[in-house]
Amino acid sequence: MSNIKTAIAALMAAFSISATAQNNIVDEVAWVIGDDPIYKSEIEEYYQEALQERMPIKGDPYCTLPEQMAIERLFLHQADLDTVLVSESMIQQQVEGQMNFLLNNLGSKEKIEQYFRKPYSEIRDYYATNIRNRYRVGQVKQSLTKDVKVTPNDVRRYFDKLPADSLPYVPLQVEVQIMTLNPVIPREEIESVKARLRDIAERVNNGESDFSTMAILYSEDDGSSVRGGEIGFKGRADLVAEYAAVAFNLNDPKKVSKIVETEYGYHIIQLIEKRGERVNTRHILLRPKVSDKDLNEAIQRLDSVRTDIVDNHKFSFEEGARYISQDKSTRYSNGVMVNEATGNTMFEMSQLPQEVSRAIATLQPGEISQPFVMRDASSNRDVVAIVKLTNRLDAHTANLADDFQLLKNMYENSAKEEIIDKWLQKKIRETYIRIEDGWRGCDFEHDGWLKNNK
Repeated sequence: MSNIKTAIAALMAAFSISATAQNNIVDEVAWVIGDDPIYKSEIEEYYQEALQERMPIKGDPYCTLPEQMAIERLFLHQADLDTVLVSESMIQQQVEGQMNFLLNNLGSKEKIEQYFRKPYSEIRDYYATNIRNRYRVGQVKQSLTKDVKVTPNDVRRYFDKLPADSLPYVPLQVEVQIMTLNPVIPREEIESVKARLRDIAERVNNGESDFSTMAILYSEDDGSSVRGGEIGFKGRADLVAEYAAVAFNLNDPKKVSKIVETEYGYHIIQLIEKRGERVNTRHILLRPKVSDKDLNEAIQRLDSVRTDIVDNHKFSFEEGARYISQDKSTRYSNGVMVNEATGNTMFEMSQLPQEVSRAIATLQPGEISQPFVMRDASSNRDVVAIVKLTNRLDAHTANLADDFQLLKNMYENSAKEEIIDKWLQKKIRETYIRIEDGWRGCDFEHDGWLKNNK
């Protein structure tokens, strides 16, 4: 909740500063980059955002932040020269995500406008501009560094030159395989859920009840229920296939869809609006409940599987993961879990689900845990799991043998930063730059800013 408040507060600060600037007839110019001025109000706005987001600021903010803004201007000018374009559909998708975030936490478009004292369209434009600029700057940097190639010899030379106190400290890391079973849900429970949804759909279709009200009262999708079930504009790729197939075929906003089964449970859907290849819907989600009896039966089944692997040697964990596990993301890779943050198979303990961390805490490499109940993040339902600790790498100072990929990434980033720094120095030399009185007495990170102020 604190992160939500911080994000909203940051946006609020930005709009309040912008409004002040717009109400001033004359705004003080602090820097000029080419023919593009940077106004004092823009610097103040940036400063307020940095404070609200607790962004670290090195040195005097009235030196550091204008320099960062000037650097962005140089990149955007290069983007204009290179005719760097960004997919507007991608921008709008990002904007929809930001607006849905606000809708989730403030409740409605009217409340958003009331909170920020700005029309909804201006808030969207604010996000669109910032997202567009960020992508365009990223494209220029990518173009500048696209030819960077890293060989093993490069990494070794880089490692050999690093001072001992510059080597990163790598925390404990583990590699884990997982096998899961979904407890059997009795047919009677499923039919009970469907009956409840059919009753709600009938009441809405007959005009007896409002879909939004029913979603607030009964939907088990915590993210959308507070907004009357509304999920915002989505493309087909943003929705699970079963939901998308029904949502994109709806035409009457007054009618409710048939019952839709997905990995998350059972839904009924109502159309709000279509915009080309994107659709905004509201839904009510109900999940069949898993009883303690069903959970215990799944635990016993997985305990028998573990016995067959560990004691009876009937098959390996890998074979069990392929043919028994119901975990969609790992069953085709022998149960090996992949760290989404890094793309590799090593995890810090804090990056794993808490239940998995607890299960492997006392295991040695090669050992398999007892069955345990965990919450599946994708379906938000209880499943039963066993895990195998494949590898444990104790906390240590980085070395080539264990941390080649980490060191390769460090070298690659260093090489790219060097290219970008050289480009910036050249761009600063070639661009007309003027810094007004009161903004010059700074120890800037890059040289050359004051060349036209002598």
